[in-house]
Parts: sequence; C-alpha cells; structure tokens
Amino acid sequence: MRSTGEPRPWHESYRTRLLISDAVVLVWVVYGTQIVWFGTGNAQLSLLRDLRFTAVSYWLTSAILVALWLLALSLADTRTPGVVGTGMTEYVRVIDSSLVLFGVIAIVAFLFRVDIARGYLLISLPAGILLLLLVRWLWRQWLVAKRRVGKCASGVILIGSPASVAQVGHELQQRRDTGYLVVGACLPPDDHEAGIPTTDADIPVLGTFDDLTRVLADTGADTVLVTSSDALPPEKVKQISWSLEAGRQHLLLAPGIADVAGPRIHTRPVSGLPLVHVETPRFSPGQRFGKRMSDLIVSLVAVVVISPLLGILAVAVKLSSPGPVCVRETRIGYHGRPFTMLAFRTAREDDDGTVPTALGGWMHRHTLDDLPQLFNVIGGTMSLVGPRPPLPGEVETYTDASLRRFLVKPGITGLSQISGRENLAWEDAVRLDLSYVENWSLAGDVAIVIKSAKAALLGRAAR
Repeated sequence: MRSTGEPRPWHESYRTRLLISDAVVLVWVVYGTQIVWFGTGNAQLSLLRDLRFTAVSYWLTSAILVALWLLALSLADTRTPGVVGTGMTEYVRVIDSSLVLFGVIAIVAFLFRVDIARGYLLISLPAGILLLLLVRWLWRQWLVAKRRVGKCASGVILIGSPASVAQVGHELQQRRDTGYLVVGACLPPDDHEAGIPTTDADIPVLGTFDDLTRVLADTGADTVLVTSSDALPPEKVKQISWSLEAGRQHLLLAPGIADVAGPRIHTRPVSGLPLVHVETPRFSPGQRFGKRMSDLIVSLVAVVVISPLLGILAVAVKLSSPGPVCVRETRIGYHGRPFTMLAFRTAREDDDGTVPTALGGWMHRHTLDDLPQLFNVIGGTMSLVGPRPPLPGEVETYTDASLRRFLVKPGITGLSQISGRENLAWEDAVRLDLSYVENWSLAGDVAIVIKSAKAALLGRAAR
C-alpha cells in the first residue's frame, strides 16, 4: 500500500519556510522604514519617564520590533497545518496579530512616555502587513500546486457508512488543493464486503472499523475523518480519538450539513457533548449597506478608469458586424424580480441564425463582454459578486432550495464562476451559489473578485 509519509513531514518544512520568509520580509520592511525615516545615522529612541535609562539606538529598536512581530505571528498560530494553504484564516490571523502588536506598542509608549517616531510605526505597520500577505499568498500558490499532484497533503482514512464515505470522498477528491488526500476507507463490518457505492471517486476499502490502527500504520495516513455518526456509536468515536498518536495523527468529524462556512459554526460544550451550533443565515442592514457601498464605489471607480477600454470595445463591436453595440436581456434578479442586463454583443445574425463573431469569442474568453454590467451594478440591479442571473425560463425549473439564490443580488462574477461554471454540473453550480448566499462575507467577495480578475487576464474566465 502506498505510504503518504515523508522523511520530514511537509508541514514542518513548510512552517520553516514561512518563518524564514516572514523574517526576511520584516527585516526588509522595518529596517527599510528606519533608513527612509532617519537615514543611516544612529538615531536615538528617548525614554523620558526614567532618566536612569539612556537613549536606545533605533537599530536595536528595529531588531526588537522584528523579533516581537515574529513572536506575535507564532503566538497567533499563523503557520499551523490546519490554517495554511486554504481559506482566509491564515490571512486574518496575520492581520490581527500585527494590529494587536502595534496596539500594544502604542499603549506601552504612551504609559511609559517613550518618544517613538509615529511615522516609523505608521509606515512599518501597513507595509509589513501587505508584504507578509503577498509572500504568504505566493507560498500558498506553491503549496496548492504541490497538493494538486498529491504532495504536501495529509493522508486521510475515511470511516463511516458506505454512502457517506462516497459523498465525502468525492468532495475531497474534487478539491485536492485543500490538502487532504484520501488514502482509503474503513467500513462497518456488515458493509465491508459490499464496498462503497460506485462514484467517480476511487476509494479502496482497507478494512473495518476494528482495523483502523493497522490501516493507519500500513498507509502512513495521519488523519481519520468520520464521515457519519449513524454507523459509529459515541463510545467508538471516543476509542478512535484515544488510539491516535498525539501531535501527529488527527481526528476530524464531518457534520451532517454541508456548505456552511466557519463564521456560522460554533462549538458549544453542553454536559460533555460538543454541540455544533449553526447560526441561521441572515443579512443585517449593516451588511447590506456595506455591500452596496463597496459595489457602488468600486463600480464608479472602475468605469472611470476603464472608460477608454469601454470606448475602444464599443467601436470594435460596431465595426466588426452589423447590429447594436450592447444587447439587453431580461434576467431574474433580487427577490425574483426581472431586470434588464447589459452586455457587449458577441454574435451576429445571418441566414443560419446567430453566429458568434471572432471579436465576440475573444471578449467572452476574457469576460470583457460583461463590462457593461458595471452600469447594472451602479443602478442597483446587480452586484459585483453574486450568483449569475438566470433567464426567466430557467427559473420555472427551480426547486424551493434553488430559489434561495434570489436572497442576494445577482453578480457579474461569483463562486460558481471561479469554480469553472461551464464545466460544472447544474447541481454543483446551484450548490456553490447557495453556499455563497448562506455564507456571504465582504472578505469572500474580495477573494472572488481577485480570482475572477486573474482568470479573465489569462483567458480562462467561466460564465
């Protein structure tokens, strides 16, 4: 059986790489700020409260700041395996720990009357955060590339009922970049011979629940994922957790509800039971106002900045073939209300019907035909990010669950678009759209816009 173990666990070497790159970034930023602000001379930091202390050189102050910043990043667990490589938690912890550190420095400087240059701190903080995030993002691209070929991943043994193992295994194998590599499964004794229901996920059955310790040793897997609790009594789950090697092997429990993001999930221990509390999805007036303001500001700025490009594309469309510059389609939007969506024309009419133009195909690959929808966003009928607005005929086939897509405004781009909408099954596209609706966040919108811009520039945009 193939082993997923490595001579040196990937997360240890990756943590070391992050530590070194963090140190290089902070030395470059802090000392660079010092040189820009004070020059290369021996500027002094005055300690005014107690004259028994002599002034301290800013060269030493910068060294102390770098050391404290690295310590703050370590204490915030910004390099742990469960955080790096996926999601926004890593970035949020980098930002939070940096802000807390500088807040503490400001309080200490005030209480002890330390005369520290404000510009020195005000430049170091944002520059340090931005460069830390950039370097972390670059390392993440490297890590994701490794994970897609089966490296730098945690080997996972799935344990549960055959149906739940098939479902969870399929989801994990679809997203290898999350860092979980399915090695095999252990099934209940009664289902062991029957195996796993046929799916496009090839998951070997390596034994029963009682064989888990042997399976972990044979495969080198370091993670056990319980896919369903109906096949496992609580005492059995507890025995599994006790049998795992502390610090090296991990136990994960998959809840029965899918596509619910972290901010809505809270664990509440009640009488020894780890109850998972799932908040009801809601959109406060503040959230709606924040999303609308960000949509309006970004769209207005974008229209001003790219107005020359809009003009060039409009002229090119007009000259490429007979017909209007923009097409207007009736789509269904917020709360199921119809609206008129704008787009650059990408086809022409001839005797054979509607035929895409060469210019239209190029604009479609780079999503340039959607740029007029910025005016829809300014007008309030669309958002920058959200589910794509369907045609009226499509809505007639929607289930009650699918109608929840209309709880937010439709978007120019969205979660299903960056996940390869044209290659997704209808059920998967709807699931992603509903996941966005129920777990919306401004940070998530920013991440989707960045990924959409990257796909558009590379000509890999999906609609």
